[in-house]
Amino acid sequence: MVQDDKMRKLFAEFPPISTQEWEQLILKDLKGADYSKKLIWKSPEGIPVKPYYRDEDLNKLDKSEFNPRAVWFAKPDQAYGNPWLIRQDIEVTNYDQAKEKAIWLLAHGVESIGFKMDEPHTIDEIRGFLHDLPLEKAEFNFEGFMPDQILDVLDEMADNGKLNPELFHGSCEYDLLGEFSLYGSFEFDEMEEFADLAGWILQAARFPGLKIIGVHGRNFHQAGATIAQELAYSFSQVSEYLDSLIALKVPAELIASKISFHFAVGSNYFMEIAKFRAAHILWLNLVNGYGMDKGSAPPIYIHAETSRWNQTVYDPHVNLLRNTTEAMSAALAGVNSITVLPFDYAYEVPTEFAERIARNQQILLREEACFDKVADPAEGSYYIESLTSSICEVAWKLFQEIESAGGYTAAFYDGIIQDAIVNAAMERDQNIAHRKEILLGTNQYPNPAEEMLAKVDSQRVRSKVMDTDFAEAQPLNLYRIAEEFESIRFDTERSGKKPVAFMLTTGNLAMRKARATFACNFFGCAGYQVIDNPGFGSVEEGIEAATKASADIVVLCSSDEEYAGLGITFVNALGAKAIPVIAGYPKDIIDQLKSAGIIHFIHVKSNVIQTLNTFNNLILKK
Repeated sequence: MVQDDKMRKLFAEFPPISTQEWEQLILKDLKGADYSKKLIWKSPEGIPVKPYYRDEDLNKLDKSEFNPRAVWFAKPDQAYGNPWLIRQDIEVTNYDQAKEKAIWLLAHGVESIGFKMDEPHTIDEIRGFLHDLPLEKAEFNFEGFMPDQILDVLDEMADNGKLNPELFHGSCEYDLLGEFSLYGSFEFDEMEEFADLAGWILQAARFPGLKIIGVHGRNFHQAGATIAQELAYSFSQVSEYLDSLIALKVPAELIASKISFHFAVGSNYFMEIAKFRAAHILWLNLVNGYGMDKGSAPPIYIHAETSRWNQTVYDPHVNLLRNTTEAMSAALAGVNSITVLPFDYAYEVPTEFAERIARNQQILLREEACFDKVADPAEGSYYIESLTSSICEVAWKLFQEIESAGGYTAAFYDGIIQDAIVNAAMERDQNIAHRKEILLGTNQYPNPAEEMLAKVDSQRVRSKVMDTDFAEAQPLNLYRIAEEFESIRFDTERSGKKPVAFMLTTGNLAMRKARATFACNFFGCAGYQVIDNPGFGSVEEGIEAATKASADIVVLCSSDEEYAGLGITFVNALGAKAIPVIAGYPKDIIDQLKSAGIIHFIHVKSNVIQTLNTFNNLILKK
């Protein structure tokens, strides 16, 4: 009580300021500039994000269909805090080695193991594989395995007293609709596959902690989808699973209890926190339509994996930074488990060092940053709660549109889902190409001296192109956003040449420095050797130095006003010694400069990928 009195006295010294007063001050500081253009930005989902949020924004949410404050985000089985399972995945190529590695990982901070298998397997192999694993002590997940084989072996172990069904936790991650989305067709008859799935779910009822259906929203993310699309299409899949399996006499609550979500977590820090919180609300909204209220609905189970889409081959240690903020978003949002991908995942089989760092990133968040100590860290945040509600609204609208189109499979056959994702991805691609969106070390601030080609596993670095010969619908196109920039760097490396881009800096000090920095970053993205200079007294002096440096490209860096006098002198003096480029786009004299022979201008509106490909064709293929 004494403490409360002190707080009241303290805040009494700061009188409340209304939103209207804040807005008046902002308008004054803007001096007539457009408020909406200067201070409100639109997310890829089309959500207008304000510069600040206040308590009154939360009060507005009370009237919303998607009110985050009406949902308890903490996991139901936790007494306090915000625990999540630290997961690491193992690509199974040898059963004994995979088993040995799993046991070692569990002794070094990992609590959840994901086994990934691409090859066919027999039940005898599965039986031997699961033998001696501590199945009651940690979570075990199986991706690429047939659920019936896993279930049969688990049943055998339970019948023989070697496994307590109540203590086993894990998943089979069977993703019938996800595979359909990746390949554009069902492997076998659709109804037969759903019938098999129904049988597996009924068989798995014996194991309360075992999930059978894995909804891989991360595939939409890696195809370039927005956050709202990732959520909407994932929940559309869930709706189709429920409809199809209920028709096969499987209880709705049992189906819901056997579903796990596998979302990617991107680098848009607060939006990603809001995404996972939105998933909780959307889950309750969906299952409520199948007769499950908040009391009877199984809790949502979310596994988060750091983004593959934005991992880069060049400057790969930046992936460590991306992974860390992404894991923070997932942890703060209260997911059940997290996989941090090793920083070298995009271009090689991850090294032991990279895997260790990936584990330690999560352990640091828990043990040193104490992210597990507060049950719902984002609760009450004006910004995050408002974003959560907005994401729900957009995602639910998209979900309803897919339902109106006949459901997930029908909409996918019609290309509705793919077209929407492609449009979103193209916008992101353009933002990356024009450097409106930054990939550090790839499209901005690259290390031109870095060479990666010798380290790259060609089977991993390029996105897998699906065989569409037997596809009945257009498959999702999974890719990494950096691939086109990396292709340019690889072309430079393969050529055996190291093109030289020379900065001819002269005239206005501030402008020449700014434009030289811009141009160095620009050509560094292609792996060219960039030579910056403090400044030359004349264009002729700069060209002489460029010639001595064996420059392939000479970039004139000055001010627009000075280009009127310097540009023609520059191109005439340079002649055929190198390719002349102007940093900037002096539109008032552009025709004059083009007539003089300058056709290359690099500026903030340039498509960096197209421009660098042009220079590669001019220089590397001579």
